[in-house]
Amino acid sequence: MKQKSQQKSQKKSPQRGFTLLELMVATLIMGMAVIGLMAEISASMRNASRVTNRDRAALLARSKMDELLLDPRFPMDTPVEGAFDRSLTGGVEGGWRARLTRFEMPPDPAPGQQSLDRMSLEIWWMAGERRTFALSGYRTHVLRAEDMQ
Repeated sequence: MKQKSQQKSQKKSPQRGFTLLELMVATLIMGMAVIGLMAEISASMRNASRVTNRDRAALLARSKMDELLLDPRFPMDTPVEGAFDRSLTGGVEGGWRARLTRFEMPPDPAPGQQSLDRMSLEIWWMAGERRTFALSGYRTHVLRAEDMQ
């Protein structure tokens, strides 16, 4: 009986677990997956920043356009420009440039008739390089005698 128990203990049971090579291959595969994920996260963050800047520019452009279209003293055919407060642009340098032009006139213009004016607005900001966003708006204008000259 002693012999049988010794023979059983001498028989090796199949080993369980992983070899060192299998662990190294699994670690390599996981490392490559993590590096790929980190690269994608970095690209997503850059895109999110770009979209945020463009959204901010669009909001600033609409606000500035409303302000300029409501200004009856805005000069005709003269470029006007200004800068935005950095608190409005997310801490980056930014500004605008606008120009008001006659877009459409009546066939036989006379004082008291209406014309259509076009406001062209360009918003710019620095995000590594100069970026721009353009917007156009229209308003009616009652013609005066000095507009006929």
